[in-house]
Amino acid sequence: MRETVMVASASFSEFLREQFATLGPLTFRRMFGKTGVFCDGVMLAMVTEDALYFRVDESNKPIFEEAAAFPPLNYSKGGRSIDLAFWRAPERLFDEPDEFVVWARAPLAARTVSRREPDATAKDVRQGRRRKSDKRQRIKPRRVNTRGS
Repeated sequence: MRETVMVASASFSEFLREQFATLGPLTFRRMFGKTGVFCDGVMLAMVTEDALYFRVDESNKPIFEEAAAFPPLNYSKGGRSIDLAFWRAPERLFDEPDEFVVWARAPLAARTVSRREPDATAKDVRQGRRRKSDKRQRIKPRRVNTRGS
């Protein structure tokens, strides 16, 4: 039987579960040769070789300024290095549990906002579609007279 090796060790995964217990249950999934860290289905971080990298975007970048001193997480594809939007957590956070949780909340908040369903686009309206959550009747596309009246 082949053993599945996660990039995050069992002890490091358990440490993260304890540290982030107030956020909700964490799950781990292998991706890009690394381990994705999820809370309630929302990705907040990745782990490689027991190093934690938080997901960073424009909305939470100011919180992670200190992490910008380290190279971002990357992977190789086709001989090229592709940077991911994940910055390494400073080692000092491991000794400051309250601040550690603050850092973990930032990517969760950004992802939760971005997961909201967008309004129907103009193209959707032209094609008679609405948002999936909209239970009203479909919009009928306008007929265009092609005969020249």
